[in-house]
Amino acid sequence: MSGLVPYLHFSGSAREALTAYHGIFGGDLTLHTLADFGRTDGPPEAIAHGILSGPVDLFGADAGPDDDPLVLQGVLFSLLGAADPDTLAVWFDALADGGSVKDPLQARPWGAHDGQVVDRFGVTWLIGYE
Repeated sequence: MSGLVPYLHFSGSAREALTAYHGIFGGDLTLHTLADFGRTDGPPEAIAHGILSGPVDLFGADAGPDDDPLVLQGVLFSLLGAADPDTLAVWFDALADGGSVKDPLQARPWGAHDGQVVDRFGVTWLIGYE
C-alpha cells in the first residue's frame, strides 16, 4: 500500500463492511479480532484491525470505547479512473445495493463519466472515468 489509506471505525459492523468491500473490490482481506490481539475492551469477536488491500485499499475496525464511530460529512472517496469503465460500473451498482444513488453514473458535458453513491455503511463514493 502506498499513499493515503482511509481507516474507518464502524459501530460494530466492521466485519460486515470490510467483507462487503472485499466482495465488491476484490483483493486480500485480513481481519483481526480483539481476541486475536488479547484485548478485553469489547466483545472478543469484534474487529480490532482489518486490512483490505487490492484495487482499493482500506483499513477498518469496530469503534472502541475511546473511538468515535464513522460519521462522514463533506467527504467522499474518489475512485476516478481506478479501474476500467465496466468494472467501475459494477462497483457503482454494488455500492448502491442497500445504499442510495446521489447522482447516477452518467456521461458529463465535458466528456467524462461519473456519479456518486452512498453505500449502506454511510460512505460516499465518487466513481468515474474519462
